[in-house]
Order: sequence, then C-alpha cells, then structure tokens
Amino acid sequence: MRILSVNLAVPEVSNAKDVGMTGINKRPVDYPVLVRPPGPKTTGLHSGLVGDQIFDIKHHGGDDQAVYAYAREDLDWWETEVGQQIPGGKFGENLTTAGVDVNGALVGEQWRIGSQLILQATSPRIPCATFQAKMAVPQWVKRFTAGARPGAYLRVVQAGEVRADDPVEIVHRPDHHMTIEKFFRAWTLEPSLLDELAAVPELDEETRAYALKRAAARREP
Repeated sequence: MRILSVNLAVPEVSNAKDVGMTGINKRPVDYPVLVRPPGPKTTGLHSGLVGDQIFDIKHHGGDDQAVYAYAREDLDWWETEVGQQIPGGKFGENLTTAGVDVNGALVGEQWRIGSQLILQATSPRIPCATFQAKMAVPQWVKRFTAGARPGAYLRVVQAGEVRADDPVEIVHRPDHHMTIEKFFRAWTLEPSLLDELAAVPELDEETRAYALKRAAARREP
C-alpha cells in the first residue's frame, strides 16, 4: 500500500457555483508536502496540504475534510466506464493511492503515511456541480453516485510530510462495520442505513445530528 501521487490545486475559473473559481483541478507534485490540521471549515486554512487551495469553503475543507484520497484502481475502473483517461488528481483528490482499499476503510480508521503523518477516515465525497462540470460526462453526478466509489475524506491526527511512494499502513481499525462506501450509500441511495450510520462513535456530531434527523423523517407517516 502506497501513495502513488500527491496532488495540489491548479486553480481555474468555474461557473458551476457562485464562487467563480475552483481548486478541483489538482496535479501531482514531485516534492514533499506538509500536511497539518487546517482548522474550521470557513475560517481556517481550508486544505490540510500546504500549497493546496479550496475556494468553495462553505462545502469543502476544514478539519474533517482536510485531505481527500482516491484509489488508482477506482480511477482505472472509471476510465473503462466513461471511455476517457483519468490522470491522478482529476477527481480533485490530494492523494492518489495504490493498493489501498479507500472505500472499504472504516469511519475512524487511521493510516500512517511515511514516518510521521497519521490520517483518519471521516466521510465519503458527495458529488457536486463543480465535479459534474469538470468531468463533462452526461449525468455524471448520477453515475458517480450509482458507482458507489466515492473516495475518502480524512482528518489529520498527526501532522507530517507526504510524498509519492510513501508507504501506507493501517494503524487503527474501529470496532464497527461502517465503511466509507456504506456511509456514502446511506447518504445517497440507501437511507435505510442512516440509523446505523448515526450510531458510529467516530462520526462527527453535526453529521450524526443530520443523519438522525433524516432517519426520523423517513419514519414519519
């Protein structure tokens, strides 16, 4: 298990949202990048990676979305599905991995990357209008949702540098069965899983409250 590439934003104009700019376009860098907790979503440093940029700070970034990881194996699967090449970073991921079961990671699972960096899986990526515009694939949000290969947002537990070819080691796995993929399905196409999601101890309180609210609404006559 290793990091195939570390990707930082190359900002570009986007009309998908009112922000006007996007950092979804990320490209590999060939030097070590410091990763540290960015702080609150709207008032902190936004991305966990020094040198990265996030423009839609209402919906992206902050401590619980400090880093976004996506597996090269899943990019390869999507290449076959959509008939186009997908280089590392095109999905907006900071870390393109090899040999890591990113979607099978448990919520709260911790990875040691290199000698110091420790990251914790928090939640799946939910596709948005900016992602749709970037991919330019008809009904991309719907297709991405149906594919249930969302990739994982990660929190910084211990700061450190990351570079391509760094090894990835799972150093903690929680005692539950809520994977990033299952979280994604609960949030999108299978809301019957919301109660199970809300019971996960490692879930952040804002997400837990919203999951419980949605679950309760489903039970109302």
